[in-house]
Amino acid sequence: MDNNMYSFISFCMLLLFSTFIEAAPNDSLITHLPGFNGDFPSKHYSGYVSIGKKNLFYYFVVSERNPGKDPVVLWLNGGPGCSSFDGFVYEHGPFNFQEGSPKGSLPTLHLNPYSWSKVSNIIYLDSPAGVGFSYSWNISEYITGDHKTATDTHAFLLKWFGLYPEFVSNPFYIAGESYAGIYVPTLSSEVVKGIKVGAKPTINFKGYMVGNGVCDPVFDGNALVPFTHRMALISDDIFQGVESSCGKNYSNPSKICDENIEKVYEAISDLNIYDILEPCYHDPTSQLGSKGNKSLPVSFQQLGATSKPLPVRTRMFGRAWPFRAPVKDGIVPLWPELAQTNSRDVPCFNDEVATLWLNDAKVRQAIHAQPENVSGTWELCTDRISYNHDAGSMIPYHKTLTLQGYRALIYSGDHDMCVPYTGTQAWTRSLGYKTIIPWRSWMSNGQVSGYLQGYDHDITFLTIKGAGHTVPEYKPMEALDFYSRWLDHKPI
Repeated sequence: MDNNMYSFISFCMLLLFSTFIEAAPNDSLITHLPGFNGDFPSKHYSGYVSIGKKNLFYYFVVSERNPGKDPVVLWLNGGPGCSSFDGFVYEHGPFNFQEGSPKGSLPTLHLNPYSWSKVSNIIYLDSPAGVGFSYSWNISEYITGDHKTATDTHAFLLKWFGLYPEFVSNPFYIAGESYAGIYVPTLSSEVVKGIKVGAKPTINFKGYMVGNGVCDPVFDGNALVPFTHRMALISDDIFQGVESSCGKNYSNPSKICDENIEKVYEAISDLNIYDILEPCYHDPTSQLGSKGNKSLPVSFQQLGATSKPLPVRTRMFGRAWPFRAPVKDGIVPLWPELAQTNSRDVPCFNDEVATLWLNDAKVRQAIHAQPENVSGTWELCTDRISYNHDAGSMIPYHKTLTLQGYRALIYSGDHDMCVPYTGTQAWTRSLGYKTIIPWRSWMSNGQVSGYLQGYDHDITFLTIKGAGHTVPEYKPMEALDFYSRWLDHKPI
Protein backbone atom coordinates (compact mmCIF):
# COMPACT_ATOMS: atom_id res chain seq x y z
CA MET A 1 0.00 0.00 0.00
CA ASP A 2 1.44 3.38 -0.99
CA ASN A 3 1.64 6.34 1.35
CA ASN A 4 -1.17 8.24 -0.39
CA MET A 5 -3.59 5.35 -0.01
CA TYR A 6 -2.56 4.85 3.64
CA SER A 7 -3.13 8.54 4.35
CA PHE A 8 -6.53 8.44 2.67
CA ILE A 9 -7.63 5.41 4.73
CA SER A 10 -6.36 7.05 7.93
CA PHE A 11 -8.31 10.19 7.10
CA CYS A 12 -11.48 8.19 6.48
CA MET A 13 -11.11 6.34 9.78
CA LEU A 14 -10.57 9.60 11.63
CA LEU A 15 -13.61 11.12 9.92
CA LEU A 16 -15.70 8.06 10.76
CA PHE A 17 -14.63 8.18 14.42
CA SER A 18 -15.38 11.90 14.63
CA THR A 19 -18.79 11.37 13.05
CA PHE A 20 -19.48 8.54 15.51
CA ILE A 21 -18.69 10.70 18.52
CA GLU A 22 -20.62 13.73 17.29
CA ALA A 23 -23.75 11.88 16.09
CA ALA A 24 -25.31 11.93 19.56
CA PRO A 25 -27.63 14.89 20.29
CA ASN A 26 -25.45 17.83 21.26
CA ASP A 27 -28.07 19.35 23.55
CA SER A 28 -27.76 16.23 25.72
CA LEU A 29 -23.98 16.49 26.10
CA ILE A 30 -22.80 17.07 29.68
CA THR A 31 -19.93 19.56 29.71
CA HIS A 32 -19.26 19.83 33.46
CA LEU A 33 -20.42 18.49 36.82
CA PRO A 34 -20.39 20.43 40.10
CA GLY A 35 -17.87 18.83 42.42
CA PHE A 36 -15.62 17.48 39.66
CA ASN A 37 -12.52 19.23 38.38
CA GLY A 38 -10.85 17.66 35.39
CA ASP A 39 -11.60 16.07 32.05
CA PHE A 40 -14.15 13.32 31.64
CA PRO A 41 -12.50 10.08 30.45
CA SER A 42 -15.33 9.71 27.92
CA LYS A 43 -18.39 11.63 26.80
CA HIS A 44 -21.47 11.83 28.99
CA TYR A 45 -25.03 12.54 27.84
CA SER A 46 -28.32 12.85 29.70
CA GLY A 47 -31.88 13.94 29.24
CA TYR A 48 -35.46 12.81 28.85
CA VAL A 49 -37.22 10.48 26.46
CA SER A 50 -40.99 11.00 26.34
CA ILE A 51 -43.41 8.08 26.22
CA GLY A 52 -46.79 9.72 25.94
CA LYS A 53 -47.13 11.93 29.02
CA LYS A 54 -44.29 10.08 30.75
CA ASN A 55 -40.79 11.52 30.72
CA LEU A 56 -38.07 8.97 31.47
CA PHE A 57 -34.67 10.30 32.54
CA TYR A 58 -31.39 8.69 31.52
CA TYR A 59 -27.70 9.33 32.10
CA PHE A 60 -25.49 7.81 29.40
CA VAL A 61 -21.76 7.19 29.86
CA VAL A 62 -19.81 6.40 26.69
CA SER A 63 -17.24 3.62 26.99
CA GLU A 64 -13.69 4.65 27.82
CA ARG A 65 -12.30 1.75 25.78
CA ASN A 66 -13.87 1.42 22.35
CA PRO A 67 -17.32 3.05 22.17
CA GLY A 68 -17.93 1.91 18.59
CA LYS A 69 -17.57 -1.78 19.44
CA ASP A 70 -18.09 -2.14 23.19
CA PRO A 71 -21.50 -3.35 24.36
CA VAL A 72 -24.26 -0.96 25.34
CA VAL A 73 -25.62 -1.93 28.77
CA LEU A 74 -28.87 -0.65 30.27
CA TRP A 75 -28.64 -0.52 34.08
CA LEU A 76 -31.77 -0.70 36.25
CA ASN A 77 -31.89 -0.44 40.03
CA GLY A 78 -34.62 -2.18 41.90
CA GLY A 79 -37.68 -1.24 43.81
CA PRO A 80 -40.18 -0.93 42.62
CA GLY A 81 -39.28 2.67 43.37
CA CYS A 82 -35.50 3.08 43.36
CA SER A 83 -33.48 5.43 41.17
CA SER A 84 -30.69 4.02 39.03
CA PHE A 85 -28.50 6.84 40.31
CA ASP A 86 -28.05 4.41 43.19
CA GLY A 87 -25.86 2.40 40.82
CA PHE A 88 -24.30 5.55 39.39
CA VAL A 89 -23.30 7.09 42.75
CA TYR A 90 -22.67 4.10 44.99
CA GLU A 91 -21.76 1.19 42.75
CA HIS A 92 -20.16 1.31 39.29
CA GLY A 93 -20.57 4.83 37.92
CA PRO A 94 -17.67 6.89 36.52
CA PHE A 95 -17.08 8.75 39.81
CA ASN A 96 -16.43 8.08 43.45
CA PHE A 97 -18.25 10.58 45.66
CA GLN A 98 -16.47 12.02 48.70
CA GLU A 99 -18.50 13.80 51.37
CA GLY A 100 -18.07 17.56 51.20
CA SER A 101 -16.40 19.67 53.85
CA PRO A 102 -17.88 21.34 55.76
CA LYS A 103 -20.73 18.89 56.21
CA GLY A 104 -23.67 19.84 54.04
CA SER A 105 -21.59 21.17 51.17
CA LEU A 106 -21.50 19.47 47.79
CA PRO A 107 -19.48 16.25 47.58
CA THR A 108 -16.20 16.06 45.69
CA LEU A 109 -16.09 13.71 42.70
CA HIS A 110 -13.06 11.61 41.77
CA LEU A 111 -12.67 9.21 38.85
CA ASN A 112 -13.66 5.65 39.71
CA PRO A 113 -10.95 3.19 38.60
CA TYR A 114 -13.54 0.38 38.65
CA SER A 115 -16.29 2.08 36.68
CA TRP A 116 -18.18 -0.25 34.36
CA SER A 117 -17.75 2.39 31.67
CA LYS A 118 -14.13 1.18 31.44
CA VAL A 119 -15.38 -1.62 29.18
CA SER A 120 -18.94 -0.73 28.14
CA ASN A 121 -21.28 2.05 27.14
CA ILE A 122 -23.79 2.23 29.98
CA ILE A 123 -27.23 3.81 30.33
CA TYR A 124 -28.58 4.57 33.81
CA LEU A 125 -32.38 4.82 33.57
CA ASP A 126 -34.85 6.05 36.17
CA SER A 127 -37.86 3.77 35.68
CA PRO A 128 -40.82 3.65 35.95
CA ALA A 129 -42.13 7.23 35.73
CA GLY A 130 -42.28 8.70 39.22
CA VAL A 131 -38.87 7.28 40.19
CA GLY A 132 -35.78 9.50 40.51
CA PHE A 133 -35.92 12.29 37.94
CA SER A 134 -38.54 10.57 35.78
CA TYR A 135 -42.05 11.96 35.98
CA SER A 136 -45.41 12.10 34.23
CA TRP A 137 -47.76 14.96 33.43
CA ASN A 138 -50.56 12.56 34.38
CA ILE A 139 -50.23 11.38 37.99
CA SER A 140 -52.59 8.47 37.34
CA GLU A 141 -49.68 6.87 35.48
CA TYR A 142 -47.83 6.49 38.78
CA ILE A 143 -50.08 3.44 39.19
CA THR A 144 -48.18 0.85 37.19
CA GLY A 145 -46.81 -2.68 37.22
CA ASP A 146 -44.37 -5.18 35.77
CA HIS A 147 -45.88 -5.45 32.29
CA LYS A 148 -46.47 -1.73 31.83
CA THR A 149 -42.96 -0.91 33.06
CA ALA A 150 -41.49 -3.40 30.57
CA THR A 151 -43.45 -2.01 27.61
CA ASP A 152 -42.62 1.59 28.55
CA THR A 153 -38.92 0.79 28.89
CA HIS A 154 -38.92 -1.02 25.55
CA ALA A 155 -40.50 2.07 23.99
CA PHE A 156 -37.79 4.15 25.68
CA LEU A 157 -35.07 1.96 24.14
CA LEU A 158 -36.46 2.25 20.63
CA LYS A 159 -36.55 6.03 20.94
CA TRP A 160 -33.15 6.15 22.62
CA PHE A 161 -31.47 4.19 19.84
CA GLY A 162 -33.17 6.55 17.42
CA LEU A 163 -31.42 9.43 19.17
CA TYR A 164 -28.10 7.54 19.25
CA PRO A 165 -28.15 5.53 15.98
CA GLU A 166 -24.38 5.04 16.03
CA PHE A 167 -24.88 2.50 18.85
CA VAL A 168 -27.60 0.38 17.20
CA SER A 169 -25.15 -2.23 15.91
CA ASN A 170 -23.33 -2.61 19.24
CA PRO A 171 -24.13 -5.71 21.31
CA PHE A 172 -26.85 -4.76 23.78
CA TYR A 173 -27.34 -6.16 27.28
CA ILE A 174 -29.82 -5.45 30.09
CA ALA A 175 -28.56 -5.51 33.67
CA GLY A 176 -29.89 -4.74 37.13
CA GLU A 177 -30.19 -5.85 40.72
CA SER A 178 -32.76 -6.66 43.41
CA TYR A 179 -36.30 -5.97 42.11
CA ALA A 180 -34.67 -5.55 38.72
CA GLY A 181 -34.72 -9.33 38.92
CA ILE A 182 -38.26 -8.69 37.65
CA TYR A 183 -37.47 -5.67 35.46
CA VAL A 184 -34.67 -7.39 33.52
CA PRO A 185 -36.38 -10.61 32.33
CA THR A 186 -39.69 -8.87 31.56
CA LEU A 187 -37.95 -6.13 29.58
CA SER A 188 -35.75 -8.69 27.82
CA SER A 189 -38.91 -10.52 26.77
CA GLU A 190 -40.38 -7.29 25.35
CA VAL A 191 -37.18 -6.57 23.43
CA VAL A 192 -37.19 -10.06 21.92
CA LYS A 193 -40.86 -9.69 20.93
CA GLY A 194 -40.01 -6.37 19.30
CA ILE A 195 -37.20 -7.91 17.31
CA LYS A 196 -39.51 -10.69 16.08
CA VAL A 197 -42.19 -8.29 14.87
CA GLY A 198 -39.67 -6.02 13.17
CA ALA A 199 -39.69 -3.04 15.55
CA LYS A 200 -37.27 -0.37 14.35
CA PRO A 201 -34.51 0.27 15.00
CA THR A 202 -33.52 -3.38 15.41
CA ILE A 203 -31.86 -3.77 18.80
CA ASN A 204 -28.82 -6.06 18.76
CA PHE A 205 -29.86 -7.82 21.97
CA LYS A 206 -27.46 -10.48 23.25
CA GLY A 207 -28.35 -11.24 26.86
CA TYR A 208 -28.82 -10.03 30.40
CA MET A 209 -27.38 -9.90 33.92
CA VAL A 210 -29.18 -10.00 37.28
CA GLY A 211 -27.48 -9.33 40.62
CA ASN A 212 -29.05 -10.50 43.90
CA GLY A 213 -32.33 -10.40 42.05
CA VAL A 214 -35.75 -11.52 43.12
CA CYS A 215 -37.23 -14.18 40.91
CA ASP A 216 -39.89 -16.39 42.38
CA PRO A 217 -41.93 -16.07 45.59
CA VAL A 218 -41.42 -19.70 46.59
CA PHE A 219 -37.66 -19.87 46.02
CA ASP A 220 -37.05 -16.38 47.39
CA GLY A 221 -39.41 -16.91 50.32
CA ASN A 222 -37.65 -20.11 51.34
CA ALA A 223 -34.12 -18.68 51.04
CA LEU A 224 -33.74 -16.86 54.35
CA VAL A 225 -33.85 -19.70 56.87
CA PRO A 226 -31.18 -21.87 55.19
CA PHE A 227 -29.02 -18.77 54.71
CA THR A 228 -29.17 -17.79 58.38
CA HIS A 229 -28.29 -21.34 59.41
CA ARG A 230 -25.38 -21.68 56.99
CA MET A 231 -24.03 -18.30 58.15
CA ALA A 232 -24.21 -19.34 61.85
CA LEU A 233 -26.81 -16.68 62.63
CA ILE A 234 -29.22 -19.19 64.17
CA SER A 235 -28.59 -22.32 66.21
CA ASP A 236 -29.16 -25.90 65.13
CA ASP A 237 -32.08 -26.05 67.56
CA ILE A 238 -33.80 -23.02 66.02
CA PHE A 239 -33.20 -24.36 62.51
CA GLN A 240 -34.52 -27.83 63.36
CA GLY A 241 -37.56 -26.28 65.04
CA VAL A 242 -38.41 -24.34 61.90
CA GLU A 243 -37.78 -27.35 59.68
CA SER A 244 -40.05 -29.62 61.69
CA SER A 245 -42.90 -27.11 62.04
CA CYS A 246 -42.84 -25.58 58.56
CA GLY A 247 -41.83 -28.57 56.48
CA LYS A 248 -39.29 -26.48 54.52
CA ASN A 249 -42.11 -24.19 53.42
CA TYR A 250 -41.30 -21.12 55.46
CA SER A 251 -44.28 -19.17 54.13
CA ASN A 252 -46.56 -21.70 55.83
CA PRO A 253 -49.11 -19.58 57.72
CA SER A 254 -49.61 -22.10 60.52
CA LYS A 255 -49.30 -20.79 64.06
CA ILE A 256 -46.52 -23.16 65.14
CA CYS A 257 -44.50 -22.41 62.00
CA ASP A 258 -44.79 -18.67 62.61
CA GLU A 259 -43.80 -19.09 66.25
CA ASN A 260 -40.59 -20.87 65.22
CA ILE A 261 -39.78 -18.45 62.41
CA GLU A 262 -40.19 -15.58 64.87
CA LYS A 263 -37.11 -16.94 66.65
CA VAL A 264 -35.17 -16.53 63.40
CA TYR A 265 -36.36 -12.94 63.05
CA GLU A 266 -35.39 -12.14 66.62
CA ALA A 267 -31.90 -13.53 66.06
CA ILE A 268 -31.23 -11.40 62.97
CA SER A 269 -33.17 -8.24 63.84
CA ASP A 270 -30.09 -6.13 64.66
CA LEU A 271 -28.07 -7.09 61.57
CA ASN A 272 -27.44 -5.11 58.41
CA ILE A 273 -29.67 -7.04 56.03
CA TYR A 274 -27.69 -5.88 52.99
CA ASP A 275 -24.41 -7.29 54.26
CA ILE A 276 -24.34 -9.22 57.51
CA LEU A 277 -20.63 -8.38 57.95
CA GLU A 278 -21.13 -4.61 57.74
CA PRO A 279 -22.09 -2.26 60.57
CA CYS A 280 -25.26 -0.20 60.36
CA TYR A 281 -25.27 3.54 59.87
CA HIS A 282 -27.60 5.24 62.36
CA ASP A 283 -29.04 8.56 61.30
CA PRO A 284 -28.68 10.86 64.32
CA THR A 285 -32.06 12.47 63.60
CA SER A 286 -33.98 9.19 63.49
CA GLN A 287 -36.16 7.88 66.31
CA LEU A 288 -34.62 4.44 66.37
CA GLY A 289 -33.66 4.21 70.01
CA SER A 290 -30.36 3.04 71.39
CA LYS A 291 -30.42 -0.76 71.12
CA GLY A 292 -29.48 -2.07 67.71
CA ASN A 293 -30.85 -0.73 64.44
CA LYS A 294 -34.25 -2.42 64.63
CA SER A 295 -34.29 -2.35 60.84
CA LEU A 296 -36.11 -5.62 60.35
CA PRO A 297 -38.43 -4.89 57.42
CA VAL A 298 -42.10 -5.74 57.17
CA SER A 299 -41.10 -8.39 54.66
CA PHE A 300 -39.55 -10.39 57.48
CA GLN A 301 -42.68 -10.24 59.61
CA GLN A 302 -45.56 -12.63 59.85
CA LEU A 303 -48.24 -12.44 57.23
CA GLY A 304 -50.55 -9.54 57.89
CA ALA A 305 -50.01 -6.39 59.93
CA THR A 306 -47.50 -6.23 62.76
CA SER A 307 -47.63 -4.03 65.83
CA LYS A 308 -43.88 -4.08 66.35
CA PRO A 309 -42.11 -0.71 66.02
CA LEU A 310 -39.69 -1.83 63.33
CA PRO A 311 -38.92 1.02 60.92
CA VAL A 312 -38.45 -0.09 57.33
CA ARG A 313 -35.16 0.64 55.70
CA THR A 314 -36.10 2.66 52.67
CA ARG A 315 -33.40 0.86 50.77
CA MET A 316 -35.04 -2.44 51.57
CA PHE A 317 -38.31 -1.08 50.22
CA GLY A 318 -36.61 0.13 47.11
CA ARG A 319 -34.45 -2.81 46.28
CA ALA A 320 -35.91 -6.07 47.41
CA TRP A 321 -38.75 -8.46 46.92
CA PRO A 322 -40.86 -8.69 50.11
CA PHE A 323 -40.26 -12.26 51.29
CA ARG A 324 -43.43 -12.60 53.33
CA ALA A 325 -45.22 -9.29 52.99
CA PRO A 326 -48.93 -9.57 52.26
CA VAL A 327 -49.51 -9.25 48.52
CA LYS A 328 -53.22 -8.76 47.86
CA ASP A 329 -54.44 -9.13 44.30
CA GLY A 330 -50.85 -8.88 43.08
CA ILE A 331 -50.28 -5.43 44.65
CA VAL A 332 -46.87 -4.93 46.22
CA PRO A 333 -47.75 -2.92 49.34
CA LEU A 334 -46.25 0.46 50.15
CA TRP A 335 -44.98 0.06 53.67
CA PRO A 336 -46.92 2.13 56.24
CA GLU A 337 -43.71 3.08 58.04
CA LEU A 338 -42.72 5.19 55.04
CA ALA A 339 -45.46 7.63 55.97
CA GLN A 340 -43.96 7.97 59.44
CA THR A 341 -40.29 8.46 58.61
CA ASN A 342 -38.33 10.63 56.25
CA SER A 343 -37.50 8.39 53.30
CA ARG A 344 -33.94 9.74 53.33
CA ASP A 345 -33.35 8.66 56.94
CA VAL A 346 -32.26 5.15 56.05
CA PRO A 347 -31.21 2.81 58.86
CA CYS A 348 -27.92 1.03 58.09
CA PHE A 349 -27.19 3.18 55.04
CA ASN A 350 -26.18 6.83 54.65
CA ASP A 351 -27.49 8.19 51.34
CA GLU A 352 -26.90 11.85 52.19
CA VAL A 353 -24.22 12.32 49.52
CA ALA A 354 -26.48 11.30 46.63
CA THR A 355 -29.47 13.17 48.03
CA LEU A 356 -27.51 16.38 48.53
CA TRP A 357 -25.80 16.27 45.13
CA LEU A 358 -28.80 15.31 43.02
CA ASN A 359 -31.07 17.91 44.62
CA ASP A 360 -28.63 20.74 44.00
CA ALA A 361 -30.06 23.13 41.38
CA LYS A 362 -26.71 23.49 39.57
CA VAL A 363 -26.27 19.71 39.39
CA ARG A 364 -29.75 19.23 38.00
CA GLN A 365 -29.08 21.94 35.42
CA ALA A 366 -25.74 20.38 34.45
CA ILE A 367 -27.29 16.95 33.83
CA HIS A 368 -30.40 18.37 32.11
CA ALA A 369 -32.79 17.20 34.83
CA GLN A 370 -35.97 19.16 35.41
CA PRO A 371 -36.10 21.41 38.51
CA GLU A 372 -37.85 20.23 41.65
CA ASN A 373 -41.07 22.07 40.86
CA VAL A 374 -41.46 19.85 37.77
CA SER A 375 -39.99 16.42 38.55
CA GLY A 376 -40.03 16.62 42.34
CA THR A 377 -37.34 16.05 44.92
CA TRP A 378 -34.86 13.32 44.03
CA GLU A 379 -35.00 10.41 46.47
CA LEU A 380 -33.07 7.18 46.48
CA CYS A 381 -36.40 5.39 46.71
CA THR A 382 -39.86 6.85 46.37
CA ASP A 383 -43.28 6.00 47.70
CA ARG A 384 -45.19 8.05 45.12
CA ILE A 385 -45.78 5.09 42.80
CA SER A 386 -48.31 2.29 43.34
CA TYR A 387 -46.91 -0.85 41.82
CA ASN A 388 -48.67 -4.03 40.69
CA HIS A 389 -46.53 -7.18 40.53
CA ASP A 390 -48.45 -8.75 37.67
CA ALA A 391 -45.79 -10.82 35.92
CA GLY A 392 -45.61 -13.72 38.38
CA SER A 393 -42.56 -15.94 38.66
CA MET A 394 -39.56 -15.11 36.48
CA ILE A 395 -38.56 -18.75 35.98
CA PRO A 396 -40.61 -19.15 32.74
CA TYR A 397 -39.06 -15.92 31.44
CA HIS A 398 -35.53 -17.17 32.12
CA LYS A 399 -36.27 -20.49 30.46
CA THR A 400 -37.80 -18.92 27.37
CA LEU A 401 -34.98 -16.40 26.94
CA THR A 402 -32.11 -18.83 27.44
CA LEU A 403 -33.68 -21.47 25.21
CA GLN A 404 -33.74 -18.85 22.46
CA GLY A 405 -29.99 -18.38 22.76
CA TYR A 406 -29.72 -15.28 24.94
CA ARG A 407 -26.88 -15.30 27.46
CA ALA A 408 -27.57 -14.91 31.18
CA LEU A 409 -25.31 -14.17 34.15
CA ILE A 410 -27.03 -14.52 37.52
CA TYR A 411 -24.76 -13.32 40.32
CA SER A 412 -25.06 -13.03 44.10
CA GLY A 413 -23.11 -11.33 46.83
CA ASP A 414 -22.92 -14.22 49.27
CA HIS A 415 -23.38 -12.14 52.47
CA ASP A 416 -26.63 -10.51 51.39
CA MET A 417 -29.54 -11.39 53.67
CA CYS A 418 -31.99 -9.35 51.63
CA VAL A 419 -32.13 -11.67 48.60
CA PRO A 420 -29.91 -14.53 49.79
CA TYR A 421 -27.81 -16.56 47.39
CA THR A 422 -29.52 -19.72 48.67
CA GLY A 423 -32.71 -18.93 46.79
CA THR A 424 -30.90 -17.87 43.61
CA GLN A 425 -28.76 -20.99 43.59
CA ALA A 426 -31.87 -23.12 44.04
CA TRP A 427 -33.93 -21.57 41.23
CA THR A 428 -31.08 -21.60 38.69
CA ARG A 429 -30.61 -25.29 39.44
CA SER A 430 -34.37 -25.86 39.13
CA LEU A 431 -34.27 -24.94 35.43
CA GLY A 432 -33.07 -28.48 34.85
CA TYR A 433 -30.27 -27.59 32.46
CA LYS A 434 -27.22 -29.76 32.08
CA THR A 435 -24.21 -28.65 34.13
CA ILE A 436 -21.45 -27.55 31.74
CA ILE A 437 -19.04 -26.08 34.32
CA PRO A 438 -19.15 -27.93 37.66
CA TRP A 439 -19.00 -25.84 40.83
CA ARG A 440 -15.60 -24.19 41.09
CA SER A 441 -13.90 -21.05 42.39
CA TRP A 442 -13.12 -18.03 40.23
CA MET A 443 -10.12 -15.78 40.70
CA SER A 444 -9.56 -12.03 40.66
CA ASN A 445 -6.21 -10.39 41.33
CA GLY A 446 -4.76 -13.78 42.25
CA GLN A 447 -7.34 -14.51 44.95
CA VAL A 448 -10.47 -16.65 45.15
CA SER A 449 -13.28 -14.14 44.70
CA GLY A 450 -16.25 -16.46 44.67
CA TYR A 451 -17.69 -19.56 43.05
CA LEU A 452 -19.65 -20.36 39.92
CA GLN A 453 -21.57 -23.07 38.15
CA GLY A 454 -22.21 -22.97 34.42
CA TYR A 455 -25.24 -24.54 32.76
CA ASP A 456 -26.30 -25.43 29.26
CA HIS A 457 -27.89 -22.62 27.22
CA ASP A 458 -25.22 -20.19 28.44
CA ILE A 459 -26.60 -19.40 31.89
CA THR A 460 -24.09 -18.95 34.72
CA PHE A 461 -24.68 -18.70 38.46
CA LEU A 462 -21.86 -16.82 40.19
CA THR A 463 -21.21 -15.79 43.79
CA ILE A 464 -18.97 -12.97 44.97
CA LYS A 465 -17.21 -13.83 48.23
CA GLY A 466 -17.83 -11.34 51.02
CA ALA A 467 -20.13 -9.07 48.98
CA GLY A 468 -23.51 -7.80 50.04
CA HIS A 469 -26.71 -7.00 48.17
CA THR A 470 -25.17 -4.37 45.86
CA VAL A 471 -22.10 -6.26 44.70
CA PRO A 472 -20.09 -3.44 43.01
CA GLU A 473 -20.56 -1.30 46.11
CA TYR A 474 -18.82 -3.89 48.29
CA LYS A 475 -16.41 -5.48 45.80
CA PRO A 476 -15.79 -2.96 43.00
CA MET A 477 -12.58 -4.50 41.62
CA GLU A 478 -13.98 -8.02 41.51
CA ALA A 479 -17.25 -6.77 40.04
CA LEU A 480 -15.52 -5.03 37.15
CA ASP A 481 -13.46 -8.17 36.63
CA PHE A 482 -16.34 -10.62 36.17
CA TYR A 483 -18.42 -8.01 34.32
CA SER A 484 -15.73 -7.31 31.72
CA ARG A 485 -14.84 -10.98 31.25
CA TRP A 486 -18.46 -11.97 30.75
CA LEU A 487 -19.16 -9.17 28.27
CA ASP A 488 -15.99 -10.07 26.36
CA HIS A 489 -16.99 -13.78 26.22
CA LYS A 490 -13.90 -14.70 28.25
CA PRO A 491 -13.88 -17.38 30.97
CA ILE A 492 -14.55 -16.09 34.47
